[in-house]
Amino acid sequence: MNINFEGKRILVTGAGQGIGKDLSLRLSQCKATVIALSRTQQYLDNLIKQDPKIKIVCVDLRNWNETKQAVQNVLPIDLLVNNAGVAFLKPFLEATPEDFDITFDVNVKAVMNVSQIVANDLIKRKISGSIVNLSSQASEAALQDHSVYCASKGALQMLTRNMALELGPHNIRVNSVNPTVVLTEMGRLGWSNPEKAQGMLRKIPLGRFAEVHEVVDAIIFLLSDHSSMINGIALPVDGGFLST
Repeated sequence: MNINFEGKRILVTGAGQGIGKDLSLRLSQCKATVIALSRTQQYLDNLIKQDPKIKIVCVDLRNWNETKQAVQNVLPIDLLVNNAGVAFLKPFLEATPEDFDITFDVNVKAVMNVSQIVANDLIKRKISGSIVNLSSQASEAALQDHSVYCASKGALQMLTRNMALELGPHNIRVNSVNPTVVLTEMGRLGWSNPEKAQGMLRKIPLGRFAEVHEVVDAIIFLLSDHSSMINGIALPVDGGFLST
C-alpha cells in the first residue's frame, strides 16, 4: 500500500523516543511535514540529526497553557498523533496521588488540550482531518501493577469515542491504536525478565510482543485516506491478546 502525505502537516507528540520517534521518521519518508513534540530537548536534537527536515517543539504536555501556545504556534496541522504517554507500574495499594495526577495529565488531559487546538483549526479551515490516539491493550484488560495506567487508557478510550462522535460531522476522524507490549528500547528493558515476559506471552496467541514498525504501520493506515470510513475504533495491535 503506497501512502503519500505530501502537502500534509502532521503533529506527533511524545516524538523524542520509542514509537513516536520511529513514527516521525517514517512520516517524513512519506513526504509529510512532521512537527515532533517532546518535553526533552536532547531527544529532539537527536531526532533532527537523523532527519533535519523534521520540525521540533519542546514543551511539557502537563503545562496546559504552555502546550496550548506551543501548538498554536505551529498551526496549521492537518493530521495529529497523540502518542505521548507515561506509566507508573505499582501495585494498586502502593499507587500515589502523584502517580495518578501525572498519568492522567499526560495520557488523557493533554490529548484533550492538543486535540481541541488542532480540531478547532481544522473546522475553521473547513478541511477534513484524522486524529490517532495511542492507547493500549490496558484500556480493556486489567493488568497486574497497572491500575493507574489501565484507568488512564480506559479514560482515553472513551475520550476517543466521544471525539469521534462530535468531530465526525466536521469530517474529522478519531481512532486509537491499542498495542500489547512493544519492543522499543524501553520495552525490551522492561520485559527482559524471562519469567515476567512469559507470563504475558502465554496470553498472546501469536506468542510474541509487537515490533515498533507494526504499531507505526497501524497508525499510518488510520491517518491515511485508506481508512476514510473508519471512525471511533480501537485497533488492537496485540497478537490476539484481547480476543482470548
